[in-house]
Amino acid sequence: MTSAPAWLNLDRSGGDLSGQIYRSLRDRILLGQLPAGHKLPSTRALAASLEVARSTAVEAYERLKSEGYIEASAGAATRVAVLERMRPERQRDDRAPLEEARSDRPSYRGLFRPGVSDVSDFPHGAWSRHLASSSRSLRSHHLGYENPTGIHELREAILEHISTTRGVVAEPGQVMIVPSTRAAIDMLARAMLRRSGRKTAWMEDPGYSAARLLLDDAGADIVPVPCDEQGIDVSRVEGPQPALIYVTPSHQYPTGATLSLPRRLALLEAARRHESLVVEDDYDSDFQYGSRPIAALQGIDRADVVAYIGTFSKVLAPGLRVAYVVVPRWLVPEASEALHRRGVAVATHIQAALADFINEGRLRAYLRRMNQQYAERMALMTDMLESRFAGTLAVSGGNGGLQLAAWFCDQTVDDRAFVAKANALGYGLMPMSAFFIGKADPGILFGISQAETAAVQRLAADLDRILS
Repeated sequence: MTSAPAWLNLDRSGGDLSGQIYRSLRDRILLGQLPAGHKLPSTRALAASLEVARSTAVEAYERLKSEGYIEASAGAATRVAVLERMRPERQRDDRAPLEEARSDRPSYRGLFRPGVSDVSDFPHGAWSRHLASSSRSLRSHHLGYENPTGIHELREAILEHISTTRGVVAEPGQVMIVPSTRAAIDMLARAMLRRSGRKTAWMEDPGYSAARLLLDDAGADIVPVPCDEQGIDVSRVEGPQPALIYVTPSHQYPTGATLSLPRRLALLEAARRHESLVVEDDYDSDFQYGSRPIAALQGIDRADVVAYIGTFSKVLAPGLRVAYVVVPRWLVPEASEALHRRGVAVATHIQAALADFINEGRLRAYLRRMNQQYAERMALMTDMLESRFAGTLAVSGGNGGLQLAAWFCDQTVDDRAFVAKANALGYGLMPMSAFFIGKADPGILFGISQAETAAVQRLAADLDRILS
């Protein structure tokens, strides 16, 4: 194959030519239409046949290679990697509604608390203007009970954002606005436990403690699934069929690992085979440092098994109380009815203001600024831990997100006691053992959003004293 295939047609008016090439090749690979070992054209030949710059083709290939779809090495042809072929979409039925669950608030507070954004840089002026404008100009159809899943303007704005930045594939009607990630997890857990008649839920181990509480509160029997540097490994779990599988594939919480492509495909196949719902919590993937983010799991789902959750609590501020869930088509009626019955809603004027904020490009601008700032703070934290505590702590992650995991090299360390001493000084750290269901490894989870030079230096000195 020395030139672009006939089916690879570019929409030049649509922009992002590199992304179009990437998505076209990725989809053909996932569908098995480009089999393993299939030789692809060189970037030079592809660029010439498509009449684009070679850098455009190189960028598309590099993205495919980084995500594991193709294999290439110096002096060798570029070929399709060996992957498990995805299977066709299945049909699902609609059944019972759901109820809300309770969950406790995090008990850790302090300067280095994980998963918290730096609200001191919140764009107060722009947000206030949008909020005031939306309050004055609400339309009559926004003021009634007709929008239990959110106003259309915000659902469209969110979908445009996540389809561009995260590769999510959906229609506006699948997007539902909720007050928090927890509300979305609770809704999905209760829906799947009731409709499937099963009680089993698979969950990453280690994993997000609040999700574990919500699943337990909904009546699930939680089965821990081991995670390593490639993310969740569903080949290592046995037992009853799960009603749902909770995962954080882009930035595994708390380790920071990114779920590899073979593991992604294995997870999707397991969900298809068990007729389970994958709950993809993409909590802070707007923050990526040094590399282009891997697309959301939902974007490569061909069996309609993934529900995608995102939040503005990490992106902008927790006080906004705005999150969203993109549900599979077969779950739309049930999810809509659940939101309507339980009154799980976000104030309409806040939704309208956020829609305008996104549509005017202010979210993109804010994310560009905060990505640069958080990248610098992540690097500062990583450098401090690796230079000052090599041999004591082993750092993992650091390529994105708002937290950084470090593991004690000495497996006998009591990380809870260590963290308690640090937090008495006002740091808000979390022990890694708190995130495990099964056997725990000791470590520390650091928040990085406020990791400025003076604070990091003070933290380093205090950690030294605790260790000595």
